[in-house]
Amino acid sequence: MFPVTLFDYNGVLVDDEHVHLAAFREVLAPLSIEISDAEYFERYIGFDDAGCFRCVLADRGHPADAAAIAALIEAKRPLYLERARRELKAFSGAAELVRRRAAVGPVGVVSGALYDEILMGLDVLGVRDCVKVIVAAEHMSLPKPDPAGYLAALAAIEEMSGPEAVRRALVIEDSVAGIAAAKAAKLACLGVAHSHPKPELERAGADLVVDRIIDVDDARLEALYKRLHG
Repeated sequence: MFPVTLFDYNGVLVDDEHVHLAAFREVLAPLSIEISDAEYFERYIGFDDAGCFRCVLADRGHPADAAAIAALIEAKRPLYLERARRELKAFSGAAELVRRRAAVGPVGVVSGALYDEILMGLDVLGVRDCVKVIVAAEHMSLPKPDPAGYLAALAAIEEMSGPEAVRRALVIEDSVAGIAAAKAAKLACLGVAHSHPKPELERAGADLVVDRIIDVDDARLEALYKRLHG
């Protein structure tokens, strides 16, 4: 069985993209920028906040310097947290899977979400005590699909479990960029098709794809481990 588990956050543990989209819209409204549902889910969903704002501004011909991006991120933060406290939904089976994996070995979260957003979500799930390492947007030198976030998490967990354990870590992701980051870090990756169709996740290189996180049971994980590690 995989000795270390690294979860993405948005789209894997919590269903909060509608919360993010509402907050993005509120922050961008004074700039007369609108984002449709289709545009967000087809073009922007894979970005962290900085990447999303940068891409949206560039698409509209607005200046996208670092100071402007930082100001937009800070303006969005309280709007997201306020909405999320009311509307955040956990995916069925997510909390139970985190607890089961924590009973096996260290669990981490690697996400383009902000640190305080992740903490709040883990509290909603009731699993904050199960997570040993959090690598959030503020901690990543580069966003996914770069492997920097996963490599940082592995470095932190290696002290707990040793180098052999982290080489056999499992990543659970929902996005093409996240799967690319996991594979670039040379990690096994299980995809959950909460945000993208299964064929897209399979083409991105996921070692196994399931429809929902509730479908991730111990038998599937054991079979995947044996196939990859013998």
